[in-house]
Amino acid sequence: MGSGSNGNATFVATERVRLLIDAGFSYRRISQRLAAIGERAEDLNAVIISHEHADHVSGLATLAKKTRAAVYLTPPTRCALAWTDSAARVEPFGAGRSIVLGDLEIDTFTVPHDAIDPIGCCVRWRGVKVGVVTDLGYLPDSVKYHIRGCDLLILESNYDTEMLRVSPYPFFVRQRVGSRNGHLSNHEVAGFLSAEFDRKARTLVLAHLSEHNNHPEVARLFAQEALERAGARGTRLHIARQHEASEVFEF
Repeated sequence: MGSGSNGNATFVATERVRLLIDAGFSYRRISQRLAAIGERAEDLNAVIISHEHADHVSGLATLAKKTRAAVYLTPPTRCALAWTDSAARVEPFGAGRSIVLGDLEIDTFTVPHDAIDPIGCCVRWRGVKVGVVTDLGYLPDSVKYHIRGCDLLILESNYDTEMLRVSPYPFFVRQRVGSRNGHLSNHEVAGFLSAEFDRKARTLVLAHLSEHNNHPEVARLFAQEALERAGARGTRLHIARQHEASEVFEF
């Protein structure tokens, strides 16, 4: 649905389930982007929230009121949101738990980020595996383990190191972004792709690019050169944008 510092949401659909991972856009915008691919927000079965930051939850309250979607989030994240809507269908879960939704199984896992209880997830359906991993300061072995074998991998490539160094952001913000509880750089993503990527993914989506500290073509160049070094010529590279939805990836 879109990815960046001003909003994040990923839509997954099967014959039986309509799932949204994060709701960082307004309900109106989510509805518009779903309508563009022939879907309706009213048909959502569930929303999984990765963490409480506004660019992942800004549309959640309205979405929970206007749809029958169950809201899956960890208890600490729910507390951080000060959730008060008693009519919402809230389904708490612990990080590390697998969630079964119809014909989908979602594996959740902890990621290093400056939120109270942030998670990444991998969605599995009939042998297909999709990983959604953004908002993390580095790639620990536990995360690398979970994203092995993905057919589609959505991975953060938030900032360019040099662009962040000369960024107009205040020093403390630059320190936070570049910390081990901040975000992934193009350089860190390239290091992973060239040395530890298993090359199974047919499509790699670079997500959560900073509008001020990165550029799509810079991120693409880092990742493309890393994939070539790794011999991953069968992996197609896509850049997620903030202001428009990606193409539809079908399996």
